[in-house]
Amino acid sequence: MFADVRAILLDRDGVINVESDAFIKSPNEWVPLPGVIEAVAALSTQSVRIAICSNQSGIARNKISGANLSAIHRKMFHTLVSAGGRIDVMRYCPHGPDENCRCRKPRGGMILDLCRTFNLHPKDALVIGDAERDLVAALDAGSRAALVRTGRGLEAERSARRLQVPVFDDLLSIATEFIRQP
Repeated sequence: MFADVRAILLDRDGVINVESDAFIKSPNEWVPLPGVIEAVAALSTQSVRIAICSNQSGIARNKISGANLSAIHRKMFHTLVSAGGRIDVMRYCPHGPDENCRCRKPRGGMILDLCRTFNLHPKDALVIGDAERDLVAALDAGSRAALVRTGRGLEAERSARRLQVPVFDDLLSIATEFIRQP
């Protein structure tokens, strides 16, 4: 499953940090999920690029400012780097669901943009998400996908099975399996 993966593209809310229906609006509300810091640190030891691609419609909905989003991301990066992890690139879509942009998942534009940034074919990227829209975006872009049961993952498990996407308990279980692969 992980053969020839050269980039791992992570959704943020529900994969890296605790999900909130009210949006993560401040650094104090950003809480990493159990095992995520260790997972990103472990993946950082591999010959793979790591990126985050996340819908952040809270900006379009006036729930969060760009400055607060930047502060959240600074906290996230600092937390991951302090534990030996790294994120090579961060992309997010600030648009609302009705804006019909190419970058908002379930469309694959953000994933294709990251693949161009990394100069790799989309089939060499693994998108890890917790929602059907993450999986559909990956497949739309021509990338591979995996679902985690954290965040909204339990709700999306039936979709993952229908889309023939593998399901893992969490990011740490994917990282462990990824490292075990030859």
